[in-house]
Amino acid sequence: MTQEESRAAYWRANLRLLAILLTIWFVVSFGFGILLSQQLNAFSLGGYPLGFWFAQQGSIYTFIILIFFYAWRMNVLDRKFDVHEE
Repeated sequence: MTQEESRAAYWRANLRLLAILLTIWFVVSFGFGILLSQQLNAFSLGGYPLGFWFAQQGSIYTFIILIFFYAWRMNVLDRKFDVHEE
């Protein structure tokens, strides 16, 4: 694989990962927090309706988890494409 092909493959892998993670965040924040909140409110989490919890806390927790997952996964991709830091 040439260096240009390797760069293109690295960038495609990065964009694919970003698209997946942003989709998950969108589904959790907009889908669960807004669109499905009435259906989720039938359940409780910590004494609060689940739809309310997702709108107020769940999307934030999900975002933080996605940040750590992204950092870990990018380290894996960096090593795979040999662009990691020593």
